[in-house]
Order: sequence, then C-alpha cells, then structure tokens
Amino acid sequence: MIHIEKLYKSYGKLSVLKDININLKKGHVYGIVGENGAGKTTLFRCIAGLEKYEGSINSQHKLLKQHLGLLLTNPFFFEKLTGKEYIKLLTNARHKTVEDIESKNIFNLPLNKYASTYSTGMKKKLALTAILLQDNDCFILDEPFNGVDIQSNIIITEIIHKLKSLNKIVVISSHIFSTLEDTCDTIHLLKNGSITKTVVKADFKTLEQEMKAFSIGSKIETLNLK
Repeated sequence: MIHIEKLYKSYGKLSVLKDININLKKGHVYGIVGENGAGKTTLFRCIAGLEKYEGSINSQHKLLKQHLGLLLTNPFFFEKLTGKEYIKLLTNARHKTVEDIESKNIFNLPLNKYASTYSTGMKKKLALTAILLQDNDCFILDEPFNGVDIQSNIIITEIIHKLKSLNKIVVISSHIFSTLEDTCDTIHLLKNGSITKTVVKADFKTLEQEMKAFSIGSKIETLNLK
C-alpha cells in the first residue's frame, strides 16, 4: 500500500496540490482525472520522488522510487541512445538483466535506431516497455493512451489488466474516459489541486456525465454553428 496524507505542493506563492489524502492498494487500478493544470502530473512526480512536498507518502518500501515505474507524458531520451540501449539503461538501474530484449519488443519498435528520432507514440511505447521490464511494484502512467495508435492502446489496456492480476499498484491519468472505464477500480477527481470526488466503478458513468456538463455547459452553443 501507498499511503498519502496531507500532501501539499507549492511553487512559490502558487499552490498546486492541497491536502491530498489517498490510499493506494495492491491489485487495484486508480484513475486520476481533471482538467489541464489540475495538478495530476505534479502529484505523480511527488509520489515518484521527483518533487519536494509537504505532508507524507509512505509505503512498505524504504525508498519507493526504487520500486516505482513512472511513465511521463513526454519521456526524455538522450540524443545518441538507441531504443535497446535505453531499455538496458533503465533495467540496469534496477539491477535487472534482461536476456533477448528483441523478444520483449511487443510494440515492434526499431530498437537499433536512436530513440530521440522516434515519433511521440513510439517514445511512449519504448518508455513503457522499459519500466515494465524493471519488475516494479507500482506503476504511474501519465496519459499512457495519448498519441498512441489504436492497436497499441488495446495492448496497453491488457497490460494494465495484467499488472492488476499480478497484485501491482497502478495509477493512471487519461482524458479518454472510456480507457478509465476499461481499466480502473476507483477514480479520483482532481480539481484546482484538491481531490473533490472519489468514485468506484458503479458510478463512473455518473462522474463522466458530471464532467461533461461542467466542461461543456453551453460553450458549444455560443459558437452558433450552422
């Protein structure tokens, strides 16, 4: 379990996260939803140990970041590193030796080419493959479906189901609500840096309708489309 209590994060006078309290259990998939700027990525970076914060994040691991795989929306790649070398870099960081990386290339990526030349979707699939091969206990996937082809989205959905069956903790964000319905057990709504609502699968449709009503309202009518 990961226990997040009274988490606050500010950049100077700008308050980004306010009193976040969440328990993340093994064998569960959690969705974090909210508008752009709501604080989702900042929350993920705090959990991953990439940001300083006030409050506490506790788990069974002394250093959670050594057991956590973080997929960023826009992963970073060194300019002269091939896809295969990138995977080796990340697995070596966890002291994991992966034999025959080509056989693990489920997204059919050109592993001998420089990763920096990959398309946005290919970069995301490479970064996901690497953190999966690290054998992490927890996975945080920030917009894993964004910019990825339909076939790969299907594969990613099944990967998330597999991680759940392996008793992993999985946290994802997505602007595609159907992907959350397919994968999540619980969804937390993050608004202006605070968790304003938590719903279980039976209430996902209601949450989606509420989010549509809030986001859309009468905005489309103001365009006076003809």
